[in-house]
Amino acid sequence: LVRLCFSRKNKTLGGIFTNKKVTALLQKNYDVYCALNDMEKKDINVKDVVKQTLQEVKMSDKRSAKLCQDDFLLLLETFNKKGLHFT
Repeated sequence: LVRLCFSRKNKTLGGIFTNKKVTALLQKNYDVYCALNDMEKKDINVKDVVKQTLQEVKMSDKRSAKLCQDDFLLLLETFNKKGLHFT
């Protein structure tokens, strides 16, 4: 998560996580997580889940450099609750 957030300098989290490559990575991570945990894969739109998650925690327009550790942990927890996990 932190690696993704700081991959583009001074870009907003909304811009980072709605990137095509990042959404493809999150979809792949979701598929792997479901396969490893013997879960049935749901047909989810990762981009919509990401946008909803960022709006829920009010971080879609924030920049990575301005966040503290607690913000990253909250973001990680919220993504995990939505079923998106990072490797």
